[in-house]
Order: sequence, then structure tokens, then C-alpha cells
Amino acid sequence: MKRKFTRVAAVLCGVSLLLSGCRIGNKNIVVSNILNDRQVFRIEGTVCSLKEARVYMTNYQNIYGTAYGVDLWKHDFGDDSLVKYIKAITMEELTQVVSMDLLAQSREVALSEDELSAISEAAAEYYASLSQEEGTYLDVTESDISEYYQHYALAQKLYNSLTNSVNEEVSDDEARVIEIMQIFVADSTKANDVAAKLERGDDFASVANNYNELSSIQTTVARDELPKEVEEVAFNLDNGQTSSKIATDKGFYFIKCLNKYNEELTEANKSNIVEKREKEAFDDVYNQFVAGLDSSINKDMWDALTLDTTDGIQTDSFFEIFEKHCGEI
Repeated sequence: MKRKFTRVAAVLCGVSLLLSGCRIGNKNIVVSNILNDRQVFRIEGTVCSLKEARVYMTNYQNIYGTAYGVDLWKHDFGDDSLVKYIKAITMEELTQVVSMDLLAQSREVALSEDELSAISEAAAEYYASLSQEEGTYLDVTESDISEYYQHYALAQKLYNSLTNSVNEEVSDDEARVIEIMQIFVADSTKANDVAAKLERGDDFASVANNYNELSSIQTTVARDELPKEVEEVAFNLDNGQTSSKIATDKGFYFIKCLNKYNEELTEANKSNIVEKREKEAFDDVYNQFVAGLDSSINKDMWDALTLDTTDGIQTDSFFEIFEKHCGEI
């Protein structure tokens, strides 16, 4: 199974990620006044060019600037939070790619001739997709695009090399997702009232509507999503069975099991568990490596950089075309 390192996830609702600072792993990037106006940042001896950053940023603005068929750039939200968000995910993505490429070089991970050939095909297709206006704005050649794809591909190959020993076997019980109704109250007196009503046979949902202090009553849960004391009880209930009062350090729970094994959600959760294992395997090596890297950012230039959101700049297929040609790297 080929694994892919995950690009920065975008959440368009309630954007709150602002580029108030930049980090590689757990380490801050220092501000530099020695980088020129065509250089965004430097990590060790590797410099990220403004042209490469603009390719990422322009694609991100067109991918994430449209939600549910609505062009967000044509609406005035009263601030520049979306612009800051696009710039932030661009910076986060590129600093990770550069750092991963340095780690790949240190571990002698390199692209093969076949992989370089696939990258050339991807670069040719993406470059051909650019309109004349987009080509002028990005100011790139096909060779530039090939270079940027090589950076991205090497990072992906490194990720695969660090995670290919991860155990992909996940048991049904480890991944099991159950459907429950729940009642939580913080006060012991209220908890005793709930217990008495349930013991005399009152409807669980009705009691929950009157007492539950959580945001939901009916929900699905996997392991590690409930307090340990609650999980131990909930995952041992049969369908239709209701627990007694369960004490935790924050209050008291009552659980009714509706379905002790949701097969569809359990299968989906197996993928989540494998991804978590992969991330842990990758982070163990990556965070230790980047802690020793020397880096700097051209903050004044980056802060002043603007986006072109006019109708003539619509390119958004940089990552899609990479996946088409190089997804198996």
C-alpha cells in the first residue's frame, strides 16, 4: 500500500489560522534580513523561491477560495483572514517539504529514473494548462514546475520510507465504533436523580432531555473518545442495555447502548488508526531531525505579498496533476 504524506487540511468555516509566526516542527523560524526579494525562506542551505511559493499559493487560493460553489474572493468579509490563511498553509506546506527533502537526502532517499520521468510528464501537463495570463503571473518555465514537483515527490517518497513498516492490521475490536445515548451531569445530586429515574424504568431519551449537560445525547464513539472509566463500561454493554452511574473526575455518566458494533464506521475507523500509527512513526523521526535545523524567513517580503484573485488567474490543478502522474511514488 502506497502512503502519502498529508497536505495541510483546509477548513473554510471560521478561519482562524493566522501567520503570526512560522514553525518547523516545534522550532521557530527566525526573521532574516539577508534573504533577497526573490527568496521566501531558507532552511540550512536550501532556499525556497518566491516563484515556487507563488505556485503553491495561487493553487491554494483557487482550491480553497471556492466553497459550495461560492467564490469567496467576491465577498467582503470585513478582514483579510482568508488571505492570511492561504499564505499560512502555503508557508507551512513548503517548510515541511523542504525539511523533508533535507531529511531524505540525509537518509539517501532519492527519486528513480522512472519517477523523474513521471514528474516530467506531470510538469508538461500542468505547464500546458496555464493560460498566457497565468504563465506571465507565475513567471515559471516547465523546468521550474518539474523542479517543484521533484521537491514534492521526494517528500512523499521519504514519508513512505518512514511509514512502510507500520502495521496495517487493525482488529475489529480495536476499531469498533458503537452507537450510544448518553447523559452527563456534573452534580452528584442530579446524578442520583437520574439514576433513580432510570432504575424505575423512565425512558432514557426523556431523562436525557431533562438532565444531560453535553451538547448531544445520541452519538457514535470509538475507543479513546470517552473517559477511560466510561469507555470500559460502554464497550461492554449489549444492545439496549443501560449502564448504572459511572463516576469520573469531572462528573457522572449514564450510557445506553443502541448498537454495539457499527460495521460501516468500524471499517472506516481502521483507516484512521493506521493513519495515526503512520503519523506517529513519521513524527518520531521528523521532529528530532528538524529540531537541529537552522532556518530564517524573509518576513517583510512575505507579509507584503498579495494575492491576485482576478478572473484571469484560475489555475488550481497543480496537486491534482501531480497525483495523476506521481501518486504511486
